[in-house]
Amino acid sequence: MDQKELDKKISDYLQYEEHPYFIDDLKQVVDSKNTEELNDRFYMDLEFGTGGLRGVIGGGYNRMNPYIIRKSTTGLANYVNKMVHGGSVAIAYDSRNFSTLFAKEAALVLCANGIKVYLFTSLRPTPVVSYTVRRMGCTAGIVVTASHNPAEYNGYKVYWSDGGQIVPPHDAAIIGEVNAVSGKIKTMDKDEALKKGLLIYTDKEIDNPYVDLVKSCSFRPDLMHSEGRNLKVVYTPLHGAGTMLVERTLGEMGINVITVPEQREPDGDFPTVKFPNPEIVSAMKLGLELAQKEKADILLGTDPDSDRLGIAVPDGDRYVLVTGNQLGVLLGDYIFSSLKEKGGLSSKSAFVKTIVTTELQRLVAMSYGVKSYDVLTGFKYIAEKIKEFEKTGENYVFGGEESYGYLVTDEVRDKDAVTAAFLTVELTLYHRSMGKSVLDRLKEIWEEFGYFEELLISRYLKGEKGKAQMTNMMSSMRSNPPAEFGGISVSFMKDYKTGETFTMETGKKEKNIDLPSSNVLQFLLQDGSMVTIRPSGTEPKIKFYVSCKAEPGQDLEISKNEVSEKLKKIEEDVDEFLG
Repeated sequence: MDQKELDKKISDYLQYEEHPYFIDDLKQVVDSKNTEELNDRFYMDLEFGTGGLRGVIGGGYNRMNPYIIRKSTTGLANYVNKMVHGGSVAIAYDSRNFSTLFAKEAALVLCANGIKVYLFTSLRPTPVVSYTVRRMGCTAGIVVTASHNPAEYNGYKVYWSDGGQIVPPHDAAIIGEVNAVSGKIKTMDKDEALKKGLLIYTDKEIDNPYVDLVKSCSFRPDLMHSEGRNLKVVYTPLHGAGTMLVERTLGEMGINVITVPEQREPDGDFPTVKFPNPEIVSAMKLGLELAQKEKADILLGTDPDSDRLGIAVPDGDRYVLVTGNQLGVLLGDYIFSSLKEKGGLSSKSAFVKTIVTTELQRLVAMSYGVKSYDVLTGFKYIAEKIKEFEKTGENYVFGGEESYGYLVTDEVRDKDAVTAAFLTVELTLYHRSMGKSVLDRLKEIWEEFGYFEELLISRYLKGEKGKAQMTNMMSSMRSNPPAEFGGISVSFMKDYKTGETFTMETGKKEKNIDLPSSNVLQFLLQDGSMVTIRPSGTEPKIKFYVSCKAEPGQDLEISKNEVSEKLKKIEEDVDEFLG
């Protein structure tokens, strides 16, 4: 943009922003005459996408700050008031910097628009707001979080009355309302909001029934109570919101939880990790060291808003991290087998996974007679499927995605690391009671269905140039799809944007994908391997999901070597493509 336009945007923002930190933050950049930084802060408005907001904290229209929170919340308030009379919204937040401030700003804007707000007085996991929306009969919900992003980020996710993140038609309608808001934003004084009964603080009214819900997911409570004290669990919340509820739910079942002391307290700077993400080995380093020292039976790790769960388990003298796909297999296997044992499965039992999640989970579900459904990447689509089941009469029993997100009860409609941690501890205890380890059970599953392994390749492409690069990359792949990956021929390309499947051998396209349009390409290879490409919806990066398999019936080590070689060659091709 030219200097005149940039100067106007800077002037307007400084007029509308009221918080001194963010005013000073921007003024420092202006004084430094850092034109590149200023352009990045104003070349676009921080996009209120299909799930909400996520961005770097700071002053400017393309940053997370009180003005952007107020603007976005005004758009949400306008939509709520168009949809219902006397609406209400639940608000929770995690440990990130300014989360408390942003939650309060959102609450007071809603109150100023006549909408009742249930606001937690301290941080809570993301799944709790989903639960609160359903329990309190709210019109919508907000959680202030940037999930597992680095410390400089914060965000804002929106839920609708079913407890799931917003999906069509609500998402587009709310985005339209947000984009129509400009200028000064109407808000309300906190004392006035409390006096009028528009602002209501809530804590134990939700915590207690939520804890009861988590414990009700147990298939073997007697085993937990009788043998749980003999299981040693190490846990890290990675400075996030999981501590209270993970410790409490497991503790009330008699489980001895040893929390990593350096990471137990909430801290938005995440001083011990670069990325507060339990998917990453470095983030779990302190937990792994403590697990080794304590000779723990399992290590649990949750991200800052406690919707993702990572685990590590002993393998001889060392501890190995279990991938998100593998834990999903183990949880599904335990849930399906336990329901079958107790007569809880039927022809209506349903499992839901995303299109980038391992096919091994589908095979396990099918072996128990559980019908499996695929949805687009994003847990809101799993929640949407559960809502659909309420009409079809199908019975949701489990769902998950490869990025360490799992849902084991439909009373919550977003991934829930608290409940997943609880059930993971129980399945560990159960397998031990059967004379097996978690890894022993995983090996049995591989021997039955074949060895599967997945790989995620991500490349950050920040700023205006990065966005253009991702657009060009996807366009190039569509118009000129690769004939092979890692020396393995591509049989089909599925384009989830157009809903078409392209057959490489014949060159024919067939419109046969019954899912919402999404900027995703998926390549099915001749040997059953799969490569999926999608720009992230929440971060400035493009992702390549690779899944390879070996047929059952051969030695497991041979299978692992075979799959490892396939993954290596495909990764080399992807690296070359990314430059």
